[in-house]
Amino acid sequence: MPESSPRPADATALRAIAHPVRSRVLAELDAVGPMRAADVAAAIGVPANQASFHLRQLAKYGLVREAPEHARDRRDRVWEIVPGMTDVVVSDAALQPGGDAVARVFLSAAAAKAHRVVDAVFAAEREPGVQRSVTEAAVRLTKDEAEALGQEIAALVDARVKAHRGQDDGRRTYLLHTMLLPYPEEVAGEGAGPADGGAGTGAAQD
Repeated sequence: MPESSPRPADATALRAIAHPVRSRVLAELDAVGPMRAADVAAAIGVPANQASFHLRQLAKYGLVREAPEHARDRRDRVWEIVPGMTDVVVSDAALQPGGDAVARVFLSAAAAKAHRVVDAVFAAEREPGVQRSVTEAAVRLTKDEAEALGQEIAALVDARVKAHRGQDDGRRTYLLHTMLLPYPEEVAGEGAGPADGGAGTGAAQD
């Protein structure tokens, strides 16, 4: 997300981010940069009035703001993410009054989204001009090394996001969803391994 410093521990912001449409609006603003409601609507496939409503709601939560320097005139409304405001620390937000319930809803929504992402990438058929890839690797790391690897990946992705912001350049918005965690325990015999048709370590792509 755009740079700026300290992450707010705001349960209301967390509630806003958990909303699937608003989350998608924020993602598009992050990838593209300042946008008009009509451009957001076209990008995510919702009516323009719906995009405008969600942008106003995000502004109410302090997550987006108008960017008049990018507007054509006074009637032209262009929106951008407020730097740093979407980098909410879930554990901090949970400490606020009522925040624990909001955090649970957010984590449930995030888990559901992760499942949809996995289903989409494995169920998708080949599409000309579109790249899809899945990478899986088992790596031996200390906690500090795992943290460093996560920061390296984040820095690489952030550099690409900043380098390619903008519209009408022939690009489309891709979702990069990374996870780094201790190898999850599995029930013995559950699921198929590489020898019997399951997915092994490595990368698969279109």
